[in-house]
Amino acid sequence: MRIAVLSAGTGWHVRDLQRAAARRQLEARAVDFRRLSAGVAWEPDALSRFDAVLVRTMPPGSLEQVVFRMDLLHRAQERGTIVLNAPRAVETCVDKYLATAKLEAAGLKVPPTVVCQHAEAALEAFAALGGDVVVKPLFGSEGRGMVRVSDREMAWRVFRALERTQSILYLQQFIHHPGWDARAFVLGGRVLTAMRRHGNGDWRTNVAQGGRGEPMRLGEREEHLARSAAAALGATMAGVDLLPGPDGEWYVLEVNAVPGWRALAPVTGIDVADAVLDYLLHEARAR
Repeated sequence: MRIAVLSAGTGWHVRDLQRAAARRQLEARAVDFRRLSAGVAWEPDALSRFDAVLVRTMPPGSLEQVVFRMDLLHRAQERGTIVLNAPRAVETCVDKYLATAKLEAAGLKVPPTVVCQHAEAALEAFAALGGDVVVKPLFGSEGRGMVRVSDREMAWRVFRALERTQSILYLQQFIHHPGWDARAFVLGGRVLTAMRRHGNGDWRTNVAQGGRGEPMRLGEREEHLARSAAAALGATMAGVDLLPGPDGEWYVLEVNAVPGWRALAPVTGIDVADAVLDYLLHEARAR
């Protein structure tokens, strides 16, 4: 089986997948998403030479570049190549507004959210959401670019700065929590493993931002919530972030269609890369 690992280099996750592939005598080749080209009535694109495509990154770029990269995934899927995750799931999950809206439409609890395009509307939303919000980039992961704002003057400065850069203003009501959240790794409709993430003196719990992980066994309710969140966005493989709120209910914060496991694997003792390859092999045999 030949697997294209779409990446922007040969980082840790690529090397971990190649380690697991070598043990199974599979080929996992790093393919730079930014270097791909395609032909029409000409030679097919490079992805046509692979049995499966594993999306490990969605590199930033212009609108044209991002659309073309997604076109390549759609074409691969239409040819019958296994694409993990499917392009529609990647498109949905990478867009926080669309993802949050779909989660809410599926009946899952999400933080009250307002998305707008100018600072005046954002300031009105700031007040309506209780004067304590988390401002997030519409596209982004690992907690990068997030800021908590609980002061009206600071809110106005943040919103104006974002407006000047033609950014969408994405505001979520801050949910008071016990200082930790849960990251569940969903694969093929089941929770493979999970960890509890503690903030390091910060409201953010992302391990990439200094948080600390520990093994966690999800209850039946939390497992169902994680599976439902991934299914609502069409993500076969997903990192689902769950937050316990002050009212005892769980919130779905995010569903990541390109989830990492560099912190998760050593914390839980699960060989995630091997499990991902096992899933791809199972899908290939079923076709």
